[in-house]
Amino acid sequence: MTHTVRQRRLVLLISFLLPVLIMGGYFVYRGMAPFGSSTVLTVDLGQQYVDFFAYLRSSLLHHPSSLLYSFSKGLGGEMWGTNAYYLWSPLNLLLLFFPAQHLASGIAILTLLKYGLAGLAMAWVLDREKIQQGPRIWIFSTPYALMGWMVANQFNLLWLDVLFLLPLIIYGERKLLSGRSPWTYTLWLAVALIDNYYMAWMVAIFTILFGIWTIASEKTTWQWQWQWQWHAAGYTLGRYLGSSLLAGAISAFVLLPTAYALTQSKGTYTTTSWNWKLEYNPLKMLAKLVPGSFNFNQMPSGQPNIYVGMLIMLGAVLYFFNRREKITGRLTAGLITLFLLASFCIEALDLFWHAGQFPVWYPYRFSYLFSFWCIWLAARTLQPDFRIKWPAALGLAVLVGSIFAYLMLKQVSHLSYINRNQLLIGLGFAAIAILALLIPRYGNSRLYDLLLILLAVCDVSTSAFTALNNISYVSQAEFGNYTKELDKAVTKLKSLDSGLYRTGKTFMRTKDDPFQADFNSGDHFGSTLEPAQPAFMGAIGQPDGDGFITYTDGTQVTDSLLGFKYFLQERHNGKQNGSTVLPPTSLRPDLKQQKTIAQTSMVNIKSNQAALPIAFGASSQVLNLTHNTLDPLAYQSQIFQSLAGRGVNQSLFLVQNFNHVTFGNVQSAVQITGTTFKKRNLLTPASIELEFTPTTNNSYYLTLGANVKNNATITINGKALTQYDTYRNTVTVNVANHAKGKTIQIVFSLKNSTLWMQNVSLYMLNQKAFNASLKTLKQSPLKVSSYAANRISGTVNLKAGQDLLMTTIPYDQGWHVKVDGKTVTPKKALSTFMAIPMSTGKHKVSMYYLPPYLILGTTISLLAIGGSIWWLKKGRKKR
Repeated sequence: MTHTVRQRRLVLLISFLLPVLIMGGYFVYRGMAPFGSSTVLTVDLGQQYVDFFAYLRSSLLHHPSSLLYSFSKGLGGEMWGTNAYYLWSPLNLLLLFFPAQHLASGIAILTLLKYGLAGLAMAWVLDREKIQQGPRIWIFSTPYALMGWMVANQFNLLWLDVLFLLPLIIYGERKLLSGRSPWTYTLWLAVALIDNYYMAWMVAIFTILFGIWTIASEKTTWQWQWQWQWHAAGYTLGRYLGSSLLAGAISAFVLLPTAYALTQSKGTYTTTSWNWKLEYNPLKMLAKLVPGSFNFNQMPSGQPNIYVGMLIMLGAVLYFFNRREKITGRLTAGLITLFLLASFCIEALDLFWHAGQFPVWYPYRFSYLFSFWCIWLAARTLQPDFRIKWPAALGLAVLVGSIFAYLMLKQVSHLSYINRNQLLIGLGFAAIAILALLIPRYGNSRLYDLLLILLAVCDVSTSAFTALNNISYVSQAEFGNYTKELDKAVTKLKSLDSGLYRTGKTFMRTKDDPFQADFNSGDHFGSTLEPAQPAFMGAIGQPDGDGFITYTDGTQVTDSLLGFKYFLQERHNGKQNGSTVLPPTSLRPDLKQQKTIAQTSMVNIKSNQAALPIAFGASSQVLNLTHNTLDPLAYQSQIFQSLAGRGVNQSLFLVQNFNHVTFGNVQSAVQITGTTFKKRNLLTPASIELEFTPTTNNSYYLTLGANVKNNATITINGKALTQYDTYRNTVTVNVANHAKGKTIQIVFSLKNSTLWMQNVSLYMLNQKAFNASLKTLKQSPLKVSSYAANRISGTVNLKAGQDLLMTTIPYDQGWHVKVDGKTVTPKKALSTFMAIPMSTGKHKVSMYYLPPYLILGTTISLLAIGGSIWWLKKGRKKR
């Protein structure tokens, strides 16, 4: 091995290690696991992605069929498209070595790995294309790995792979456009599409812009370009389009099923009306040229994160005045830069980059492309012999000074993510950068290169540390202790019952707890959740939103209907050694009547004898039931009664009156529900106290409109209502059970000057009527003989009056059903569930789930791969 080869490898190794050591040092400083008691978990990484990683781990190690379908996803849902959005990065296999309670440590190591690979990929391409070589590469590779987008999105681990794939795709495109092999471009674009199609969409758009600039900047003369345009443009364009389509064909086994899944979930939110309006004043983007210009408020909404260091930004600006570059290239680069900047503030262009959907949090997710673009232009400009003269230095000083003066005078007092110290630090880095570019190079150039490397590395490191210090994180104890206790309870339950059922719980860390501990429930938070599930859950009084559901406000009716056979209830109010380990989210006094069949140190496992199986005989009357009431208890009753073949007007819930009402510092009213109460004295606390005394031991339920939670705190018999409070529809709360003759006091204390008692009503469950309908529905259960995540087989004996096998499996065209060996087309019931028509009597039923278009996509992928191998072999034989 020659000295040059060894030196290049050392440079590349350090390109990998520099970002790892810098960010690893920060993780150690903040005490993030495995280096301390904190974690990298925060926002979506702590509330969503960590649970997806746990699901992937359990699927790969224990039940691979759940990679196709999972009952841990809400009430059940496809997983192929979900995995394509969240989990197909091959680097996630690293997490297999970390058990559940230590998953945060694995995520930290995985994050550092992705930082390092980003630096390595950029360095390799710059070296390979001879744009920069030697240690000078670190001037560009480190800012690339630590760019503002990477730091702001390190919590979105699923997107980070794009930073090491993008340089490789660009390298492949440059080979293709120069007449060399197209296979590098095809391969890495296919990998990007499989890894994360969402980021790959943005990269694919950028390759068009980059290709145009490459052609404009690297051909020799106008005459040659004219000739090339006519004689070679079609050929080159054909190679580019053909290679792109081939990459799509290779990844079709992911793309086709995912495209279908998107039409049923995330794609339904696609915007069809685009406006060419400014989303904000473009001058606000100038604040993003300040190191560390990021905080929590920038996550839900804000400006693009584009910081790459002062030296890089100045180098990118100088590209447009660099006479070594072709004028056509500089003009084209100017237009591309303006287009990217316009995309950051014009709504229609913003939507275009995001595939027609406004981002929910994390705006301008494509800003990493702008950072790459600036670094690439700077790398072209800041060659070893490049320096500026005094007029240029003065011009840069005026430009930088004007920007920072504007920010200091106009913006710093209005923006929470920058302050005067950050402005002064940024100004200092800019001044050093201008001076460094101005210094003539005499003698040994290594000292000069070292100055630039230190400047670039210190600049982006300072920015990264400042930005991340603005974010709070989940402690290892908060994550690990909860996960440990939940796993213990679920493991205990599975040892008692290995069947197919759902499990509810009265505590929660995240809405994806079922993924974390590998059990079936009714909770989920994910971008690919089918809208039918939130619509149904909201209609029956459960918290829901776009992309999430959670089963925290169940009634005896919904517990039975949805097959919640067991409940996990926290012991000791969820506390251990004085600290809350299992945060309560439900008030379920009715669970006291359920038998405790087992317990762990922190959890009681309750058995619900009224739970129906996941499929049961019912009346086809339910197929004609429409949702025409906003009262969740009325809708629950209609569903249950229609399934049992009874009249939907025979309500299972009876409206109750409060025995006594006390008005404190608000006007009195005859009717509570729907009334808007106003404080009489704005400086004095105000409340409405409602009292009732149950006349039976039945369950009593209070309904609460979404407006109430924002404007009142609620106590029941002096104790704060434990409730999951993110919901948009009316929810139900069980306020009494087996409390005959005991006074129940409910107090609404106003948070603000007014309180609208939206849908605040009291109901009693007619236990006798419920038991009668339940007895009918329990006559014909599907007796499951075998099952997997995507397959169920069993027998059922439908009784008279039952001509439907009702399931609480969400309807999906991927489900295939056979009854007595014959294919049957399922129907959709309640706009949500799969129902199977059949005659009375005994039947064998089998159903399996296969993602639509998976077979077609896999066939296309295999043909594309096979064709590519054949073409390569043919080419080698010719050579």
